[in-house]
Amino acid sequence: MKTLKDTITQLTLPTPYAVGDVHVYLLKGDRLSLIDAGVKTEECWDSLVEQLKEAGYQPEDIKQVILTHHHPDHMGLVERLPNVDVIAGHPNLKPWLEREEEYFSHYEEFFKGMYKESGVPERFFPLLKGLRKTLNWTSEGKLTHELTEGDRLPGHEEWVTIETPGHAQSHLSFYREGDGALIGGDHLLSHISSNPLLEPPHKEGEARPRPLLDYRHSMEKLLQWELGTVYPGHGKIFDHAHELIPERLKKQEQRSEKVLRMFSEGPLRAYDVCKRLFPKHIENQFGLTMSETIGQLDYLESVGKLKVSYVNGEKFYQANR
Repeated sequence: MKTLKDTITQLTLPTPYAVGDVHVYLLKGDRLSLIDAGVKTEECWDSLVEQLKEAGYQPEDIKQVILTHHHPDHMGLVERLPNVDVIAGHPNLKPWLEREEEYFSHYEEFFKGMYKESGVPERFFPLLKGLRKTLNWTSEGKLTHELTEGDRLPGHEEWVTIETPGHAQSHLSFYREGDGALIGGDHLLSHISSNPLLEPPHKEGEARPRPLLDYRHSMEKLLQWELGTVYPGHGKIFDHAHELIPERLKKQEQRSEKVLRMFSEGPLRAYDVCKRLFPKHIENQFGLTMSETIGQLDYLESVGKLKVSYVNGEKFYQANR
């Protein structure tokens, strides 16, 4: 537990994931709120209870949970908090929190179609069934308050919502106008770049999200704010966001140039690029590596360096000379 400036207390909770511990934040105001809620394990729950006790509270004191995004290490313990009557987050979080089966079926079909057009071998398709396994680590509940750009946090009017899609289409960051503090979830971390993850469109007829393009736009948008201390979901608290963001954007552009050089010998599908870009990780981190690959291809296409054609239902990229 780390007590920070005035109304914020950082609680650091264990997760079973490679990313390691996750930070959640106790926010004092008109109501006692928890920003994010760890993962659904007994170890995480016990750690939360102990750190609340150190801060002078117990789980029953928390009245609302405000979520930065829908990933399981951020909303796992919501249902364990007995007196929470407000769960706030982005509308795109709703299918995950409320377990909308129609959305999960749509999710699987979307990725089957994308994998087919990307040249992915069918041996990878059963991995899509693992989607529902992630629900074992997260809570089920009702999204009572939808938060979008510019909304004030309930009970904490000094905090304003900034939509920061990219890592997740449900991702929000929260900005305090008085001192520029930012509770940033997984959008901006000091030690690593966040993975912009592929998701299907949330509304019928919409184009699929381009998560890397969304991530870049969200980063550029943050530069328009006077950012002070950043309280992240993982890693150290930091205060050099305005220096870090251009570094992150430049590093991504450099990786895209590496991808572009792969097209010197002719057209490639997304899976072909993924094998070349992540030869050691594609087998055991397939979803992450394909998200990264398609993100880079989206970016190169958006800046006019790649063009697309279709052959027998498969999508080929080639250099736009």
